[in-house]
Amino acid sequence: MILYKSRSVSLTTNHWMRTAGPWMPLVWASLVCCGWAEETPVVTTLREGNMVVHTVRSEFQSGETEIRVLLPERLDTGEKLPVLYLLPVEKQGEHRFGEGMREAQQLDLANKYRTICVAPAFSHLPWYADHPTDPEIRQESYLLDIVVPLVDRTYPTIAKPEGRLLVGFSKSGCGAVSLLLRHPDVFGKAAAWDAPLMMETPARYRSGEIYGTQENFEKYRMTSLLRKHGTELGPGRRLILTSYDAFREDHNSAHQLLTDLKVPHVHRDGPHRKHDWHSGWLAESVELLFADGDSSPTTEVSDPSP
Repeated sequence: MILYKSRSVSLTTNHWMRTAGPWMPLVWASLVCCGWAEETPVVTTLREGNMVVHTVRSEFQSGETEIRVLLPERLDTGEKLPVLYLLPVEKQGEHRFGEGMREAQQLDLANKYRTICVAPAFSHLPWYADHPTDPEIRQESYLLDIVVPLVDRTYPTIAKPEGRLLVGFSKSGCGAVSLLLRHPDVFGKAAAWDAPLMMETPARYRSGEIYGTQENFEKYRMTSLLRKHGTELGPGRRLILTSYDAFREDHNSAHQLLTDLKVPHVHRDGPHRKHDWHSGWLAESVELLFADGDSSPTTEVSDPSP
């Protein structure tokens, strides 16, 4: 085992170079160029395909957490690829609502869109916020200061906002939207499916465990972020809202607010799907993320039933 340490993170890794696949020399070369030749956090190649796993220890999380990376089967020398961040809806090791990375593999997203898929894990239920007092529940900081820099330094990424896309549902759908609105200079687009976007207090779905207080929740409250930062997204349709299962009303209300604010976005109301990773919504959301579109607000109603 090799231990890599920096100011805020240490990486524990296993070394499987012989089974790493044809793209590993490029990954290794990128690490050497970054000055990590002797203490490279070499990744573990899993049997599902071109998957690698970083196990990290960070001051922002409790214990070790994994960052899974799915690469295209072919990486060309000098090629830069966008990164699709698959934001989990449960804490590490829990899969009640399926697995985003497994669905990405089944859909062959890495090859279809020539993208690097990244699924970070969190030690606590992810709401993508920093707790006001607990230093080991800083999920926003973990993603911004650990996950994104590690991915950009290790893989041939387009290290610009247009090269970083966010997708999630339910809690992680809220996370995708809040991360885009709070950090439009880091992320390019966000897609949320069936998320409780209109929450007014951290009193539901164990959100209080992460937000801590109402005062802290207000920093991440969707309606406030949309009003404050929505127009800062510019003329492109960087925000994509699709639904529905449990939170159709939330999405329709968020769409109406965005329309009133004249914020360009994509909104699709339906069809009805099961509230998990494997019900078909991810394929649609990723297609919309990678689509080129005009700057006009768009509503596409697939299921007009009440």
